Amino acid sequence: MRPPPTPPHPATSLPDLGRSRLLSVQSPPTFGLLLDIDGVLVRGHQVIPAAQEAFRRLLDPQGQLRVPVVFVTNAGNISQCSKAEELSAQLGFQVEPDQVILSHSPMKLFSQHHDRRMLVSGQGPLVENARALGFKHLVTVDELRAAFPVLDMVDLQRRPKTTPLPRSDFPAIEGVLLLGEPVRWETSLQLITDVLLSDGNPGTGLATAPYPHLPVLASNTDLLWMAEAKMPRFGHGTFLLCLEAIYRKLTGRELCYSGLTGKPSLLTYRYAEGLLARQAARRGWAAPIRSLYAVGDNPMSDVYGANLFHQHLQTQQEGAARSCASILVCTGVYGPQAPSPTVPALASEGSPFHGHRDFGFRPELLQAAHVVSDLHEAVQLVLRKEGWAL
Repeated sequence: MRPPPTPPHPATSLPDLGRSRLLSVQSPPTFGLLLDIDGVLVRGHQVIPAAQEAFRRLLDPQGQLRVPVVFVTNAGNISQCSKAEELSAQLGFQVEPDQVILSHSPMKLFSQHHDRRMLVSGQGPLVENARALGFKHLVTVDELRAAFPVLDMVDLQRRPKTTPLPRSDFPAIEGVLLLGEPVRWETSLQLITDVLLSDGNPGTGLATAPYPHLPVLASNTDLLWMAEAKMPRFGHGTFLLCLEAIYRKLTGRELCYSGLTGKPSLLTYRYAEGLLARQAARRGWAAPIRSLYAVGDNPMSDVYGANLFHQHLQTQQEGAARSCASILVCTGVYGPQAPSPTVPALASEGSPFHGHRDFGFRPELLQAAHVVSDLHEAVQLVLRKEGWAL
């Protein structure tokens, strides 16, 4: 893997206009930023111009961030190092891997499941990502399909031409790990369901489906996400919705998760808070990070999660943070025609609920503390609130 690009020279990383103000002496930061990626920094592969402007305000003359920043994305089909390298190239300064939180990153904390033999679903460097999280024994959907070719029957072109001999030497699967939306949904939905209904032995048939079923861990519950298209695209939350509906229809019971990560889960925000604190310590900023600002484009994941975490901080304070303000930008999933920084994003009573069922629905949590046009305005807002020079 090639190293991240060299940060731009100080003479080109900051505009001359307002440069003297950026050089003014600042006290150590007591706040940090949690930035979504898709719809905030980029749309597909295109960097949003306002994001580049925002980082001109956040970088010092040496190309170093003036405040702690972590990039919190619900994407998971890439490695942490590769995502950091990609962001470095797009934004023009070096982003470290431990500044990137993928949807499944907090699964490092699920050590009780790391020794299980897990069926893993998704795309990209699946096995690499799962091993980096601590999972030791993995079976991909493709490997399971190769072992039991008669299970995958939707695509006529992929059906076996002859009936293979049944296998009895395939070790039982002990859990399901869902890291992101797969490519062939029909194959993954069928084989995951087979594993759950057979108690991890898809080559056999059980008269009654076991319940509780095997542990299921999932990351990224986003129903939709924003790319280059004019309308949002299906996310992993849509795949999970399909799996839940199939399981409920076949068994009459609810599919249960042993763990859900990614926004809006509290675990993801606690994990992000820890990374911000370590980043501040590494930079020698002794002051505790008290205020968090979470910037995103998706009301259901970004705003809902930040508000949920803010409420959590009012009653339980495991770390130094005391608040988490949600800031909604209009460059992605959410995009009104005439955004106003003073008008909150309101959830109407008749609007559909796009969140995951396990997070419940509290309409007041969809109301952002601030609504701004883009990341540049969001950064200006934060710096003003913290009394920092623009």
